[in-house]
Amino acid sequence: MIERSTHAGTLGQFSWALFEWARNPYYILIVIYIFGPYFSTEVIGDPVRGQEIWGYINGFAGAATACLAPFLGAIADKVGRRKPWIATFVVMMVPAILLLWLAVPGEAGLGIVTVAVALTAAGIGFAFTEVFHNAMLPSVVPYQRLGTVSGWGLALGNGGALIILVAMLYAFALPATGVLDWEWLPEEVLFGLDTAAFEHDRIAAPISAVWLVVFALPLFLFTPDRSGTGVAAREAVRQGLADVRRTILRVRAYRNIALYLLARMLFNDGKVAIMTFAMIYASGVFAWGGAERLLVGVFLTVFAIAGGFIGGWLDDIVGSKKAIVFTIAGNFVALLAAVSITPTTIFFIEFEGLDAPVWDFAFFRTLPEIVYLLISILFALFITSAYANSRTMLARIAPEGEMTKFFGLYALSGQVTAFVAPIMVAFFTGFFDSQRIGFGSILILLGAGVALMVFVKEERAEALPGEGG
Repeated sequence: MIERSTHAGTLGQFSWALFEWARNPYYILIVIYIFGPYFSTEVIGDPVRGQEIWGYINGFAGAATACLAPFLGAIADKVGRRKPWIATFVVMMVPAILLLWLAVPGEAGLGIVTVAVALTAAGIGFAFTEVFHNAMLPSVVPYQRLGTVSGWGLALGNGGALIILVAMLYAFALPATGVLDWEWLPEEVLFGLDTAAFEHDRIAAPISAVWLVVFALPLFLFTPDRSGTGVAAREAVRQGLADVRRTILRVRAYRNIALYLLARMLFNDGKVAIMTFAMIYASGVFAWGGAERLLVGVFLTVFAIAGGFIGGWLDDIVGSKKAIVFTIAGNFVALLAAVSITPTTIFFIEFEGLDAPVWDFAFFRTLPEIVYLLISILFALFITSAYANSRTMLARIAPEGEMTKFFGLYALSGQVTAFVAPIMVAFFTGFFDSQRIGFGSILILLGAGVALMVFVKEERAEALPGEGG
């Protein structure tokens, strides 16, 4: 049973949510806006080939995560205490992120294999901090506040990234372009960073690593952990995997939950892939550089913060299922619209003169770029909202006495297919030699996920006899 006496106070709940502030900048800076597009366009040097390679790197990291997921999920379910494991994975992430500073174009930089290994280590750590962090939620937050506090976390995560994006834009990216003469901007890149060596892009790695260490501390200081069960890790794996096998064998009795977890596997992979490849696609198609990517990041992160609050509010008002269906369907429509845009086409229709500037601003000067940017607002709103809704959906339908077990399965379902979407994007990109087709292949996962969600019922399952307790 959930230990209701361990519910945290306001400070503890806020500190739980603040951990998203600590960890999310890694994903937003390294995977989405800065390092991923930089690696694809500058280190690889060919946007199509870069998107393909980035897909396979993320697929490799996802496959490694999938192999470990059953074992770590079992440990999360059985050992009771979560914070020591979170600390372990934070320690694992930091040196791997710092290593990315050495990834520069040419022979002097890290090789693709070394970058892949570093990203895999950081990706595994990021994934499993999420596993153990999510596993804390039911014991830290009362049931009626699950949606709200979950939304807090996602909003704070994007808020932390927003601060870093604005700072990097001011200190590095805009001065590096030399195209703006605003008085309040530094005349040169701060701290003597070498723009020829892309240090103004690579600095995202050490910044996100230090940020993670500093802002993870409140979770360890102020959020209560569950008591340890005394079960050793090896025994926890044995017991946990046995529980997973029993649950799978008796899945007919939990058919609604199983259907939800399957749907979530599909649409979650699609959401992650959109975040992973949207800026890589735009950087290749529109030739966006570091300044454009950071400007987009600042712009969209504001909406992502709003999405966290809106997602929690929408969940509490209309319920998790309706909120999920709405946000995933919204992502499907937004992605279809996004891949319809190139420098000469909008909504798959080619027009003359679309590549002509429509205003005098130094960035996003053409109509297709502006339309793509506006469509990306929907990604920011819907993806963040869907993350908040997804984990509260499980809290609403899982048997109350077996909440921890099903959060373990939830974590497992989010990891065991994590390699599918990036490998799919990589394959379609390489096979068709097209960023558009590769990015658009994500529609398959989103469509299948929302179709399955239609059949999921938002009702709590009863624990099977002999389980729970």
